[in-house]
Amino acid sequence: MRIFNFSAGPAVLPTAVLEQARDELLDWHGCGMSIMEMSHRGKDFTGVIEEAEADLRDLMGIPSNYKVLFLQGGATQQFAQIPMNLLAGRSADYVVTGSWSKKAYKEAQRIGGVRLAGTTESGKFTCVPAAGELQFDPQAAYAHICTNETIHGVEMFDLPDVPAGVPLVADMSSHVLSRPMDVSRYGLIYAGAQKNIGPAGLVIVIVREDLLGKALPSTPSVMDFSVMAEHGSMLNTPPTFGIYLAGLVFKHLKAQGGLAAVEAANIAKATLLYDAIESSGGFYRNPVEQGCRSRMNVPFTLENPALDADFLAEAAARRLAGLKGHKSVGGMRASIYNAMSLEGVAALVELMQDFAARKA
Repeated sequence: MRIFNFSAGPAVLPTAVLEQARDELLDWHGCGMSIMEMSHRGKDFTGVIEEAEADLRDLMGIPSNYKVLFLQGGATQQFAQIPMNLLAGRSADYVVTGSWSKKAYKEAQRIGGVRLAGTTESGKFTCVPAAGELQFDPQAAYAHICTNETIHGVEMFDLPDVPAGVPLVADMSSHVLSRPMDVSRYGLIYAGAQKNIGPAGLVIVIVREDLLGKALPSTPSVMDFSVMAEHGSMLNTPPTFGIYLAGLVFKHLKAQGGLAAVEAANIAKATLLYDAIESSGGFYRNPVEQGCRSRMNVPFTLENPALDADFLAEAAARRLAGLKGHKSVGGMRASIYNAMSLEGVAALVELMQDFAARKA
């Protein structure tokens, strides 16, 4: 029996996808070998990556003037790779709303000139900045945001108003494919796979074509978006198994009705969990302002932290895993990505209510 896995990532994957991968593991489509064993240059895998890209374009409504890159190194590598490709001797603006955007800002400082356009760190990252709290440079090469902060549980539902002509770059790692997004509002979107896409090790970059060809001369070829786009993400051997699994996930999401249907399911799960927190009489608390509470990552604390260990022990006994909060904030965190079922969230809520009734 599989557990309910609330881990922030690597995270739960759809059972149907895992079962298909299991069934195809030794013999993919009758070819006599695993997808992991075949040449990435052969027609079989070429078909896999091309179909994965087509399905992702369909799911997200990606315009034709955007390239889709299947890369390695995870989203953290993009913290350096993006300024290497986009700065072009200029400066860039960063909005810091949590741990991941803060790390992206610090890493970009190693590459070139970047500036802080706004931050909510003084408020312990419990909200997104108001428009008046942001100061963008109209000459910036790009403006960087993290649209969902995994650790602090803050999600952007409204984009900041960046100056005309400044491309918006977004780290969507922890909520990509959780709801419809207007890709045309971004110059570049990137997302590590291990939340809503597939296994760790794969990162997807969606970049507008006019932003290609600006890489610093010192940029290695394998980290140059333009070179990777020219070679169809296969200048070197790509993460083939990760791309294969991502393709299965894309088809699974399409079969569910696409991202509008996925969003409806995610709203139902998040509402159930947040309502349980709010109705607990203070036994549980979520620190994030209501208008920017993440649908994917729900941190919460117990009124009495001395009960944390007991709560986690009871969760484990009920086969609820991955609930311990990040070490930087403590408490609990339930990551309820696309593949987490409503049944799993209901099981967590049942534990929370039962635990509070006995321990309050």
